[in-house]
Amino acid sequence: MTTALVCAALLGAAIFVLGFNVTRMRGVTALAGGNQAPTDPAAPLLIAIRAHGNASEYVPTLLVLFLLAAWLQPAWWTIVLILAATASRLLHATMMLASASLAQESMLRMSGAMGTYAFGFALAVVVAVGAVTAA
Repeated sequence: MTTALVCAALLGAAIFVLGFNVTRMRGVTALAGGNQAPTDPAAPLLIAIRAHGNASEYVPTLLVLFLLAAWLQPAWWTIVLILAATASRLLHATMMLASASLAQESMLRMSGAMGTYAFGFALAVVVAVGAVTAA
């Protein structure tokens, strides 16, 4: 359970760091007289908004899955799935922020996204199986 809690804390903190970055970029953009609702995929503010938004879409569900999986199936492979899902989310956010444009795909950013889907789905299966076998 400790690993699940630490990973939940890391991803929870990431949401707030990414949110702060959006606020920071709004200030930078305002000082430069820029658009506060950018549509250009290369706009740093849009990149920050999407990195935060994307994390906000997946992290809450992952946090619930982390805690339920660690509680229902406290096995080494559950810990591996939790660590892999955490690494995937952090990789995806980092590579979004490092991107010159959201229109440009990178293998690392795609790996973070695919890892989120795969490890998140695997954790959902772990929780479902754990719930059925515990009943």
